[in-house]
Amino acid sequence: MSHVGVPRGTARKRRIPALLTAGVLTLPVLAGCSSGGEETAAVAAVPQDVARAARAQVADGGKVTWAIDALPATFNAFQADADSATTRITGALLPTLFPLDAQGRPQLNPDYLESAKVTETEPRQVVVYRLNQQAVWSDGRGIGAPDFVAQWRALSGKDSAFWTARNAGYERIEKIERGHDDLEVKVTFAKPYADWRSLFSPLYPKQMTGSPDAFNDGARTTLKATAGPFRLREVDKKTGSVTLTRDPRWWGGRAKLDSLVFKAVKPEDRTDALAEGAVDIADIDSTTAHRIAQAVREGAAGAPPAHGPGAAQGPADALRSWAVAHGTDEGAAEEEQEARDDKARAADAYATEQSGLRAFVVRKSLEPAYTQLALNGETGPLADDRVRRAVARALDRQELADTVLKPLGLPAQPLGSHLAVAGQPAYRDGSDALGKQDTEQAQALLADAGWTREGALSRTDGTKAGSEGEKQKKDAGTKADEEKKGSAGKDADDGKGNRAAGEPAADDGLYIVGDDKPSGPGTHVLAPAPDAAAQSTALLRQAGYLGSTGTSEDARDAIRAQDRQPGGAAGAYAPAGTAAPAKAADTARGPLGKNGKPLSLRFVLPSGPGSAGLRSVGEKIAAMLDTIGIRTEITKVSDDSYFRDHVASGDYDMALYSWPATAYPATDDRPIYAKPLPASDGSLLVEQNYTRVGTDHIDQLFDQAASELDEKAAQDLMRKADARIWAAAGSIPLFQRPQLVATGKQLVNVGAFGLGVPHYQDIGYKAPQAAGAPADRKK
Repeated sequence: MSHVGVPRGTARKRRIPALLTAGVLTLPVLAGCSSGGEETAAVAAVPQDVARAARAQVADGGKVTWAIDALPATFNAFQADADSATTRITGALLPTLFPLDAQGRPQLNPDYLESAKVTETEPRQVVVYRLNQQAVWSDGRGIGAPDFVAQWRALSGKDSAFWTARNAGYERIEKIERGHDDLEVKVTFAKPYADWRSLFSPLYPKQMTGSPDAFNDGARTTLKATAGPFRLREVDKKTGSVTLTRDPRWWGGRAKLDSLVFKAVKPEDRTDALAEGAVDIADIDSTTAHRIAQAVREGAAGAPPAHGPGAAQGPADALRSWAVAHGTDEGAAEEEQEARDDKARAADAYATEQSGLRAFVVRKSLEPAYTQLALNGETGPLADDRVRRAVARALDRQELADTVLKPLGLPAQPLGSHLAVAGQPAYRDGSDALGKQDTEQAQALLADAGWTREGALSRTDGTKAGSEGEKQKKDAGTKADEEKKGSAGKDADDGKGNRAAGEPAADDGLYIVGDDKPSGPGTHVLAPAPDAAAQSTALLRQAGYLGSTGTSEDARDAIRAQDRQPGGAAGAYAPAGTAAPAKAADTARGPLGKNGKPLSLRFVLPSGPGSAGLRSVGEKIAAMLDTIGIRTEITKVSDDSYFRDHVASGDYDMALYSWPATAYPATDDRPIYAKPLPASDGSLLVEQNYTRVGTDHIDQLFDQAASELDEKAAQDLMRKADARIWAAAGSIPLFQRPQLVATGKQLVNVGAFGLGVPHYQDIGYKAPQAAGAPADRKK
């Protein structure tokens, strides 16, 4: 059992998604760990896809509505329930001292700072901030040292009355004081901190961080003072919208828009919202992106919709429908006419939607986030690092990346790092520390761990498979013979009982890949089996392993082998009373096992309509593991409970989820890969390491990098840490997530920002040409 949390006083920066080995992980060779020699060239980032326009080419005025998943639970970015909507909205309202550029690098923001630099390293690290003399809060007070001091005290972790989700970096500060004048802030650190640029972003006014009540409750629902191109005007829970208006006190480039509205729209409702003109900007999925592309093509050709209701009806079907609707059979005619009317209404609605979608363009890049396969190493077979490495080496990560990214026209490159994404200066591919896809090596690792084809067929003693087996071996003693007899009968009974109680009905979201045991009396075989052949075929075809005939190369080989067996081909007729030929044990194929128990992993996936792509990836992974004999139970659960009740609580063997990229891996990524610590009640404190896999050496490398003020040396330490994270095989990065954003065609300086962040004051409508203002511009 594990507990998600951290010891009091050691809370670190919490990120929004998502003890096995002691001492230093010993490896013969770890690629990428040397700070000398040749290094792999950094991979170029997929560029931002933004309609760029100089400010002079952007019209003044107008309103833009931007879709978010839900209203933010809080405007305090340092609370546990802060989410992506909190980040998006506060980015337009509050100071960010070092925003990220298109390569994900922090850059000094001249709207708030004239300079910021380390002025001393001995005996203490000292950073001096020189503030822009025009920088003021919306209430007219100048931004200054008191705001820095109040935020430090709230986030330092020394006062538990402040309900903070993170204090990384702030706990290293010894003091903050006014410098030579009110525009200078001097920060002295008790311990060196490499990621000092991550601090004080966003920066809150002292009245919102100066007391626990203001911090805990006051900043949740409103912001009394802001310092950005916009100010907070209204939060309307009834309409699910947050309205920002241009701040007249803003000293930087004047916001082009009159107002910016963030509106809660569920992902599955965004196609309708875009078509109806309810939103102007929205993150979308591939289905909506295809709808927009179709609408644009149809509009350019001047043709009716080629998809949607009635589009597939041929001339013969249309003629037959007309004949029935105008025939002499009044009942049939009435029924057919109603069906024709329904189709006509649906087709009109679809055509109207397509017409609305033509006003949009799809911008695409790669998100600053990556999808990973998480392997829960706390208990079960995956507690053995050889099994985890075998799973990892069975994966064709290139095929998985192709599945997700190629259909969108995005570069399909497997991600090679846990701590940076392609395009960031720190990115290097460290996956060689684990090894490339290799089925033979994966099978050898499983055999070394005791999982064999023969082990799935018979039980030689009373030991259990997986992580409990090692404990039972110690208790064998002189009663081995008795235990073998007793446990053999008990295990036989338990095997039936467990299947009856543990295997749910066919409609409860569980599917087993790799279980090819023949069905018999009282046996409920989930798949593949004769009564589930269609489901198995559909799954394998979706996984890309089957051709149009529905048989893979392996399946054809198996069929030919069956044809050569005594008794002829499977399913052939024989005279009545002829006994079925005995099936010989096939130890070359089939599931692996140990002591009669198959190697089976529970793969938990979300079931919601917006998670279809993730499920497709999961099914491909299951098919890949089946080729090396690992049986996979795919369990689909609701989106709401997926992370909270399964990933975070450790109720899974394998899961797919994403982590955001960061410019500060030594700070932000440490809790994700920190070695779990035992709690007083015997549970594990896992911070955000939901795989429960970590080592002391990885922790040491993170700590060293966080205190290393030489940027290159810090990057070298992070690459060493990444190589050891790969070798531990708890988290297998797959690919960067695609970023698809629908924007109005007349909007500029907005789109798919990739690793960068928006400049809200520059977003607006393209300035009207001689012919007049754009028709879809809003006032």
